[in-house]
Amino acid sequence: MKKINHLKIGKRTIQIEANGLDELAKSIGAEFNYVCDKLLQTKGKIITLGIGKSGHIAKKVSATLSSTGSPSNFINAAEALHGDIGGINKSDKVLIFSHSGQSKEIIDLLPYLKDLGCDFFSITGSKDSIIANSSNINIDTGISKEACPLDLAPTTSTTASLALGDAIAVALLEAKKFKADDFAKSHPGGKLGRRLILKVEDVMKKGKELPIVKPTDSLAKTLIEISSKGLGVALVKEKSNLKGIFTDGDLRRVLSNKADLLEAPISKLMSKNAKTIRNSALAVEAIKLMQQNKIYSLVVIDNKTKPAGLIRMHDLIEAGLV
Repeated sequence: MKKINHLKIGKRTIQIEANGLDELAKSIGAEFNYVCDKLLQTKGKIITLGIGKSGHIAKKVSATLSSTGSPSNFINAAEALHGDIGGINKSDKVLIFSHSGQSKEIIDLLPYLKDLGCDFFSITGSKDSIIANSSNINIDTGISKEACPLDLAPTTSTTASLALGDAIAVALLEAKKFKADDFAKSHPGGKLGRRLILKVEDVMKKGKELPIVKPTDSLAKTLIEISSKGLGVALVKEKSNLKGIFTDGDLRRVLSNKADLLEAPISKLMSKNAKTIRNSALAVEAIKLMQQNKIYSLVVIDNKTKPAGLIRMHDLIEAGLV
């Protein structure tokens, strides 16, 4: 039995699909602008509609639209024929995915969409198909060759449809001036969501958790305070003002001194220029600041530059940000 070169086949498949996308980028024109302009005017939702492999693409595009500021729902064409079509309103815009443009389940829905009076557009691989000709506007993927050697399994065509769906989503995103803060609101879960949402004040140690000493306190008292709070540092405060910070690095430095250090005031041993961050800053900014300065703790200050807490790299790791 002849040994199959899987790598060669894989590279060929990717190259065929890449060529298809390259041709697609050159071929789309004014119809793309028209569809995007109409979708921007949507007062309801953008409904993506499809069946089979094209249905999977339509479902993914719907998810991308929703997460980038364009509320969307996916409806399977077969299920739509048995009641789900009721989820489409006149104020919605419908985006149909069908490579052949001849999917019977979708064709059977066209009279309902026309009667409802909502705009519907299509992405097909045949501009002469029933679905293409029935739509308000059609975008043709222009795919003539599938990566499948039998030219049967949807491969290049589904890749092209997905790319067009992503292109529409990104075009709408930019038109709406969708920002990272907006993106965060629709991604509250997972590491990505936490990085975009969590602020320093959500992660920092504060109140009774903080190891705090006065400038006149001794090194001995400071070490007891550090040990009791277990954060590895102490904030040196006078009234409500930050005077400095005492870290393990400061301890290593002073231990090389032969003087009686245990009774020395901590103001003589502390680091006076403590690195700080606002409590309203994103927690990921604390990570960058720590990495830039090669430190593991930051003093957190409020809007009045008063010490409000302490944030450590360990806290950021526990929050799933690193």
